[in-house]
Amino acid sequence: MTSRPLPSSSTEWLLNSQFAPHIDAFTHFLNARGHATITVNIYLGCLAHFARWTSRRSVNICQVNEDMVSSFLNEHLPACDCARPVIRNVVPLRAALGLLLVVLRANAVIPERAQGSTPVDEELRKFDDHLNHARGLVPKTRSMHIRIVRRLLNKQFSDRPVDISTIKPDDVRQFFARQSELYSTPGGLGSLASALRVYLRYRASRGDQVHGLIGVVCHPANWQLASLPKTLSNDEVARLIGSLGQAVPSGRRGDAIVRCALDLGLRSCEVAKLNLDDIDWQAGTITLRKTKNHREDVLPLPATTGQAIAQYLQFERPQTTNRAVFVRHLTPRGQSISSDVVQKTIRQAYARAGLPYTRAHLLRHTMASRLLAGGSSLKEVADVLRHRSLGTTLIYAKLDSRNLVTVALAWPGSAS
Repeated sequence: MTSRPLPSSSTEWLLNSQFAPHIDAFTHFLNARGHATITVNIYLGCLAHFARWTSRRSVNICQVNEDMVSSFLNEHLPACDCARPVIRNVVPLRAALGLLLVVLRANAVIPERAQGSTPVDEELRKFDDHLNHARGLVPKTRSMHIRIVRRLLNKQFSDRPVDISTIKPDDVRQFFARQSELYSTPGGLGSLASALRVYLRYRASRGDQVHGLIGVVCHPANWQLASLPKTLSNDEVARLIGSLGQAVPSGRRGDAIVRCALDLGLRSCEVAKLNLDDIDWQAGTITLRKTKNHREDVLPLPATTGQAIAQYLQFERPQTTNRAVFVRHLTPRGQSISSDVVQKTIRQAYARAGLPYTRAHLLRHTMASRLLAGGSSLKEVADVLRHRSLGTTLIYAKLDSRNLVTVALAWPGSAS
């Protein structure tokens, strides 16, 4: 099974269990994902422990699912008296058993995970389909809307059929008041209000009389232009750039990611979605696809950014058939990274530079500020940041000291 055999007791548990015919498929799946040999051994040990538990309970392999795994982790593990050596660490056990379910389902050993079958579940599936195909919202936004609307519908209907006509304005008002306690910022409250209004408009499109309910949900005051956008100072930019090139794990990938955010003003999701085919090395351009505005944009590729990406591709990027520019260096090795990895990478770069920041979007604000300081117009900044509306870019006008000084009035009583 592996280059280093399991303890004899674990091997016996595994080979005498219902999982024995699927050991090779499980091992092959782990190897294909790039797991190290020691990790494969640990996960097989986890499977052996689970196999012993299911055998003692006379569980049929067809019954194995998420609930069964949860019962093993939450009920058996705290009181486990299985003979040593046995793996009792919940972290590798949860990871190994989660992958086991994937393998068993891929080989049609166990059924696919059943979707919720309550009337609320069915209603939310239809709503999600509307958000996806009619409104074109990205998965993260759809998930947020679904999560909020689920709370409302579960509160109103539980397992009963969804009948929107039974919801009264006071029901929505009280729900909003209770949920608002979960949010600490106007922006969070705005997300709550937006999700409810989007759902109610969806119901209106289906012929329901919900206009009285929509009127109850008002967006909280959120003066978006009331504060200055936070940016890095020139000295802090220099410190951040000076911290690049260090011999740290995945260092070249981190340098390239920071350069993409600082030099091009890319969002975290845009960095994560960059594809090898998006870079035209001869023309010195980079094409952004599937952006927040659902359009393609071609940007010039600065030499510093291109050099950082090239260094990563040449010396650090794992060999993989994946066409993403930035891929995972750990398991699953070679798979595309997520925007969370981009944000974590930038936070680590801040820490190495001794900067007290955490937000990756700060580099996008910094890039806009540097453009203005260099003499670019707001229209040019909007084009580079790919804002659909110039109004979105207006917040940076307060950072344009060069032009603001020309319109500033003399202070009353001062010498003009």
